[in-house]
Amino acid sequence: MGHSQAEKAQSRERILAEAARQVRSDGLESVSVGALMKSAGLTHGGFYGHFENRQALLTEALERALEDGEAKAQDPSLSFEDMVRGYLSRSHRDGRDSGCGVAALVCDAARADEPARAVMSDHVDSFIATLARTLDGDEERAMLAVSALVGGLALSRVMTDPARSDLMLKAVRRGLSALANDGMAEPT
Repeated sequence: MGHSQAEKAQSRERILAEAARQVRSDGLESVSVGALMKSAGLTHGGFYGHFENRQALLTEALERALEDGEAKAQDPSLSFEDMVRGYLSRSHRDGRDSGCGVAALVCDAARADEPARAVMSDHVDSFIATLARTLDGDEERAMLAVSALVGGLALSRVMTDPARSDLMLKAVRRGLSALANDGMAEPT
């Protein structure tokens, strides 16, 4: 007996949601089709009724992971300072599986195939555009801010000393505050 289109869509959504959570938490290569299908309550054989192959799943999971993390930053009422404070917080650092997918997956995406890199590139551009709106449209300052945010968060996550990790977050917050207030000076 076949499944209705609605049931198939619900199953696909469960697979995609779980895959997005897994890639944000453990990276693109962490997804095993068999384990993923089991965690979604489905059989391994049913996977190909939803996705052409594992790589197609990973590209869509990356897209979903990035969308989920991006949703929080899209609030137009947030100031640059609010975004920086929220992004470079302990809770964001410690919430890998629910936080920004860019910081969690940028290195994985850099090693991935062209479709996955294109997905990441589009989301980085969106992140830059979001920050540029809060920086008087200055795209270069926004690029610098995105680089500092993603790098600062990623580095704070690998530090084993909690005090050093907190200091990394604080230092980048301070630097970005200066960037927002002073702009960017030309190098001499």
